Amino acid sequence: MSTTTPTEAVSTTTAEETRPRADRRKRLFVVLGVVAVLAYLSDQLTKMVALDVLGDGEPRPFIGQLIRFKLIGNPGAALSLGAGNTWVMTGIALAVLVAIIVVARQLGSRAWAIALGLLLGAAIGNLTDRFVRPPGGGQGHVVDFIDYNRWFIGNVADIWIVSAAGLIVVLAMLGIGVDGRRDHGRSRAATADEDTSRHETQDHLNDPRRGTGQTTRNDEADMSTQTDDASGTPERRRQEGDHA
Repeated sequence: MSTTTPTEAVSTTTAEETRPRADRRKRLFVVLGVVAVLAYLSDQLTKMVALDVLGDGEPRPFIGQLIRFKLIGNPGAALSLGAGNTWVMTGIALAVLVAIIVVARQLGSRAWAIALGLLLGAAIGNLTDRFVRPPGGGQGHVVDFIDYNRWFIGNVADIWIVSAAGLIVVLAMLGIGVDGRRDHGRSRAATADEDTSRHETQDHLNDPRRGTGQTTRNDEADMSTQTDDASGTPERRRQEGDHA
């Protein structure tokens, strides 16, 4: 019959308690999906409006000259980085999608679900431009139309990406992982394992069977000493008689 040690029991219990339940993960996947769809639709719809309204290429003020609307086609990333390597930008966006899917498998936090949903929707939105905007085939130009004081021109997907990044930074500062656990919660689990190991060691030292065995060995040693003393008595007596 197999037995389970206290350490194994504690480790199993800790893993079950910290792993998000299946029903909770499903709800969080729904949150992630809804946020991703909303982010994607807002990005694509605003791009359609920008293409229709700003097609003449003329800038239009929104908040004075601080933020304007000006339509451009961006072959690169933000700040027009990588403009000559559009395929590289497409590959990076695909890698981000895969990373989001992998990370989402551990999802246990609503805030992380929102952050990953924003990233997912924004990434798919810009990827859509790569494949459907001229020249297409993964090298299409992303539609940018929000001019930030002439520093750079972006789109709604960029807003969601920056928002998601800011939320992730806050979660990291608070020590909240994708699975919803805090760092100090992990520390408590490790401390519990350490305490259990210490208790096991103490129990072993206090094991009655171990004490009985030690006592038996001590008794055997005492009996052996007594036998030697007894067997040596006649010899000493003979030596004392010869000496006399």
